Amino acid sequence: MHTIDLRGRTHTSAELLALVPRAAVDVAVASEAAAALIDEVRTGGSEALLAQADRFDGGRPPALRVPASEIADAVSTLDPAVRRALEETIRRVRLASAAQVPPNTVTEIGPGARIRQRWQPIARVGLYVPGGKAVYPSSVVMNVVPAQVAGVTSIALVSPPQRDHGSHVHPVVLAAAGLLGIDEVYAMGGAGAIGALAYGVDDLGLEPVQLVTGPGNVYVAAAKRLIRGQAGIDAEAGPTDILVVADAAADARLVAADLISQAEHDELAAAVLVTDSTELADAVVAEVERQVALTTHRERVTAALTGGQSAVVLVDDLEAAAAFSNAFGPEHLEIQTTDAEAVLAGIQNAGAIFLGPHSPVSLGDYAAGSNHVLPTGGQARFAAGLNAATFLRSQQVVEYTEEGLADVAESIAALSATEALPAHGDAVVARFS
Repeated sequence: MHTIDLRGRTHTSAELLALVPRAAVDVAVASEAAAALIDEVRTGGSEALLAQADRFDGGRPPALRVPASEIADAVSTLDPAVRRALEETIRRVRLASAAQVPPNTVTEIGPGARIRQRWQPIARVGLYVPGGKAVYPSSVVMNVVPAQVAGVTSIALVSPPQRDHGSHVHPVVLAAAGLLGIDEVYAMGGAGAIGALAYGVDDLGLEPVQLVTGPGNVYVAAAKRLIRGQAGIDAEAGPTDILVVADAAADARLVAADLISQAEHDELAAAVLVTDSTELADAVVAEVERQVALTTHRERVTAALTGGQSAVVLVDDLEAAAAFSNAFGPEHLEIQTTDAEAVLAGIQNAGAIFLGPHSPVSLGDYAAGSNHVLPTGGQARFAAGLNAATFLRSQQVVEYTEEGLADVAESIAALSATEALPAHGDAVVARFS
């Protein structure tokens, strides 16, 4: 891991943004290929999806729509320990997601004038569950549960077929879907699957969705960008990242383990330590070297940690650490300091925040109850992670009586005249003529 030394001077926000290490990922470079794959699906339907599965995923599945019996079999044959883990994760995520549903309210603006605020769930959504370097039944939970909590009634789930499983969707992914009552599952992946969700596939009976959520590779991200407008999207997911703010009191062994845990995802994953202690920095670097040699995916982890996107950042104090973190906008932020709450007070931008030595990011990836579908690539500076509100639309219901309208009729006439839109004012005046 290379070192970025910010000690000795105060940096502006613009300077910090320029210093932030990032993976060299450009979604635009995949746009042309993603657009071609989407067009293939729009014109070729099921046959195009089967051909793409053969070219890019785990081979042509026996059927694109997974039979209900196959989902039931996956549930019945699921390892009991994995089933218990999934059921407990579902329970926890459901509890935390319920807290994200805003209440309907009524605001009395004045006599005879009120606005009702209501939150209307999207009727139909498409959820993408990746299946590249790893298989993610946990992502089934993280996508489905907040949608269900929000009140979504129609859910289509897609995941690439796996060569190791006879070109079927991974059985644990199917089991997770089954445990959640999802019976509309398709064996498809990549940009073509995103296009299929957005535009529908007539010969498959796949109806278009209104919103597409879930992480994926750069082609999935490019496809989501391309279909935006035809359907909504949650975000364009990129490589994962973790930023750890730590002081001299932190345990170097645990900090190193957490950095490695996220570097395990992808060669482009970012792992960043920000600290005011050179002693801790040196200890963490030594621990990383020791632990990487012992980890299963050591080549992948080494590539991530030695890439330009990963670094040890030295700062003068924890206030400067918070400022750098805000510029970075981490997907996952860990705070391992003597007074974590004091650091938290200075944090504005983060996808999810983990306080203290016993709240590792791995906890959030699986069983914390929080959602692990989070903004990457600095998008936490302006976006939130997947949550129940993602699947809700804010609607204001305006209800005025004659008295209420009369109170603002003069104001409306004045403003409409100023904007050279007199018919707007006339529409109000007509009600009192």
